Amino acid sequence: MCLTSGVTRLATAGEVFQLIRSGEGVTRADIGRMTGLSRPAVTARVAELLQRGLIVEDAEGPSTGGRPPARLRFAASGGVVPVASLGASRTQIALCDLAGEVLVRTDLEIDVEDGPDVVLPLLMDTWDKLLNGWDLDGRDTVVGIGLGVPATVEFAAGRTESARVMASWTGVVIPPIIAERFPVPVLVDNDVNVIAMGEHRAVYAAEFDDLLFVKVSTRIGAGVISGGTILRGALGAAGEIGHIPVRDGGGVLCRCGNLDCVDSVASGTAILRDLRAKGRAVRSLADVTALVRAGDAETMAVVRQAGRRLGEVISGAVNLLNPSVVVLGGDVAEMFQPLVSGVREVVYRRSTQLATRSLRIERSRLGAGAGITGCALMVLDRVLSADAIDRTG
Repeated sequence: MCLTSGVTRLATAGEVFQLIRSGEGVTRADIGRMTGLSRPAVTARVAELLQRGLIVEDAEGPSTGGRPPARLRFAASGGVVPVASLGASRTQIALCDLAGEVLVRTDLEIDVEDGPDVVLPLLMDTWDKLLNGWDLDGRDTVVGIGLGVPATVEFAAGRTESARVMASWTGVVIPPIIAERFPVPVLVDNDVNVIAMGEHRAVYAAEFDDLLFVKVSTRIGAGVISGGTILRGALGAAGEIGHIPVRDGGGVLCRCGNLDCVDSVASGTAILRDLRAKGRAVRSLADVTALVRAGDAETMAVVRQAGRRLGEVISGAVNLLNPSVVVLGGDVAEMFQPLVSGVREVVYRRSTQLATRSLRIERSRLGAGAGITGCALMVLDRVLSADAIDRTG
């Protein structure tokens, strides 16, 4: 990274901070070489960042002869980010440091259909308990809050526009509600978007800039990483693949009013419904897992057929988006290999040869943790950006 190439202005403190945060600039000499700043200018910017607690200085850095230079590094412990990734039946709540690492986490069974008047206070109470239990300096350490919700979100406003499983949330502007209690930046996005961001940054960013994450759980949704960044679309509705119809779905009525949406024929809810119709006494996906592990042929056939139907929709997305990797996450994808096999079978058969030449289809490596990682990164990319650092200097 060279800030002097084609740039006539001097690098700001925020830009110097980005070099230190990324690990590209670990000494004052590194920063001077990469930015073209004079030694006094580098010293002034580093001193400002040290004073603000954004970086720390180690006594010794790599030596090239003579006295070793001081080593500069990002102060990840300088603040905390409360986050929550809401699902239809399970919610992950955590505190993360400024590097996005989880400090403490708790999982709760929350019925999101109870509505924001119930759920949001519960989240905030839980964050307060975690902050107190972690022996942090109260809310003064909080730099921002990140939240993922199972709804279409108008990201700029933090407004839920169309909720997949919680209609009472539709039209709710969430950030002001949380900011009344935690007066910091509050960022809200679709649950699968934050999962896609977390999975991409933690696992694939060094290899790929284009990823399609498909969450298969109680419902089905997708998050699209294009050119290294999340693709939200004009109104936040990018990735809503759950209501794309499939062929030969059997005429199943979807809750959206259409027939044979992939959400209604391939989700965890659909698998349970189809197995019950065949006389299987399955109360939850755990019961389905037990039957799959026992080698029950009819159960495996139902799960694989769900995978084929999902693969039909994903194959169209692969042709349209040409991702390097398709990641399948959520309870169903993580528990059922026959579903993943069904997806692979159809995608490699129906997508174009060019789009699948080097395409990888994999199960999530982070699992449920991807959502809280993505929520933290969403906040940190905002509050620790060069512009944000310069504005608050």
